[in-house]
Amino acid sequence: MEGRLAQAKAVVRHRKDDATRQRILAVAAQCFADQGYAATSIRDIARNVGVTVGAIYVHFPSKDRLLVAVYELGVHRISEAVDAALQAPADTWGRLEAAVCAHLEALLNNAGFARVIVRVTPADVADVAADLRRLRHGYEERFRALIDALALAPGTNPTLVRLMLLGALNHTQTWFKRGAGKADVAAIARQFIAALREGIAR
Repeated sequence: MEGRLAQAKAVVRHRKDDATRQRILAVAAQCFADQGYAATSIRDIARNVGVTVGAIYVHFPSKDRLLVAVYELGVHRISEAVDAALQAPADTWGRLEAAVCAHLEALLNNAGFARVIVRVTPADVADVAADLRRLRHGYEERFRALIDALALAPGTNPTLVRLMLLGALNHTQTWFKRGAGKADVAAIARQFIAALREGIAR
């Protein structure tokens, strides 16, 4: 009986710890996305979560390792969204448009996890730059494959196409606003792809 009670308590404690960890990640993502990495302190995050600074360090040994955890979750979420979007279209340009639309939706729905990947670059945090670069490259591999599958005009550099496209997509968060009379995400994705296709398709 005592063994079962101890086991039940351990399960409850584990669930509580996991819930706290997820809250820390969500708040850290929002802070890093809104304020930037350098301007955000562990104390800021602890205050917004409603825990002590020590509680943060129970889950994450340092601020930069917390950033890596936020990046990992952000990359996982945006990757899942793009992968799901790629299930429907059959043609290569349709697949790229679907990926662009999913990327924009993740970026523009005010989710800190997606925005922090754009806001905080590997160059901003030298100690974990290699980890951040690996995560970004893993995600961008989807766009590399999608662009490589296109029939491009002779002399077109697919790497430059990918970098220009992602740069343009990521910049939308500085000007996009939802609301009446505004272009929706799907319309923006269509226009991005139409302009790109007009310029580089064979």
